Amino acid sequence: MTETSLTYCYVHPNRETTLRCKRCDRYICTSCAVSTPTGYICKDCMRERQKSFDTAVWYDFVSGFIVTGLLSGIASFLVTLIGGVGFFGFLLVFLGSSAAGGVIAEAVRAVTRRRRSRALFMTVGAGVVFGALPMLLIQLLSGNIFGLIFQAIYLVIAVPLVYARLSGIQLSR
Repeated sequence: MTETSLTYCYVHPNRETTLRCKRCDRYICTSCAVSTPTGYICKDCMRERQKSFDTAVWYDFVSGFIVTGLLSGIASFLVTLIGGVGFFGFLLVFLGSSAAGGVIAEAVRAVTRRRRSRALFMTVGAGVVFGALPMLLIQLLSGNIFGLIFQAIYLVIAVPLVYARLSGIQLSR
């Protein structure tokens, strides 16, 4: 019979384990293991892997926010013009908001040179809201209910669409 030595988790030295990280080959317990499609890795290796996906630099946040704010302001103004059309305007706002979200996402992608970071995507989403705020406030102060509704529709469609297009989230294949 072969004699096996006991192995312990490198993070929790009091826990016996036989599980190893597939990248660094250290022993890990089940609470330290992160499941991947090809096996388990430790949390340290997972953090290293995540860092390789966050490529944005500090000026991407500034330029992305500014470009998004400007384009969102223009789109928000156009939504306000559509508000005078009446009920047919709802269809135009739905289609226009989708198109505006796509244009904004592609403009940000070009400005940031396709660098990525979850914080960048959140900043760009905030830029969409910030760009729409002036027109939203004008609609609120003037008491234009349809204008407020159209602005809300624009934001509800554009913000998630911009975030999804930049982050690469696919709703269908």
